[in-house]
Amino acid sequence: MCRNIRVLHNFEPPATSDEVTAAALQYVRKVSGATKPSQANQEAFDRAVHEIAHITQHLLEELVTTAPPKDREVEAEKARERARLRYG
Repeated sequence: MCRNIRVLHNFEPPATSDEVTAAALQYVRKVSGATKPSQANQEAFDRAVHEIAHITQHLLEELVTTAPPKDREVEAEKARERARLRYG
């Protein structure tokens, strides 16, 4: 998985549309191999980001779990601690 794509499911508060779009953008960049598409490919690139974000939002709305929602701040602190240990 691309390191910049984050888990969006089962958080309180739920993922925002900006987070979903950012994940879709990272996915399209990874699949296309381009961080900035050429002018000839810009429309297809933007359409793919839009469609993947739309489908991702539907997926997140339909997923069910019995696990309690994760707290964003607690998870962010865990990530900072992992980074601190990894990078010093």
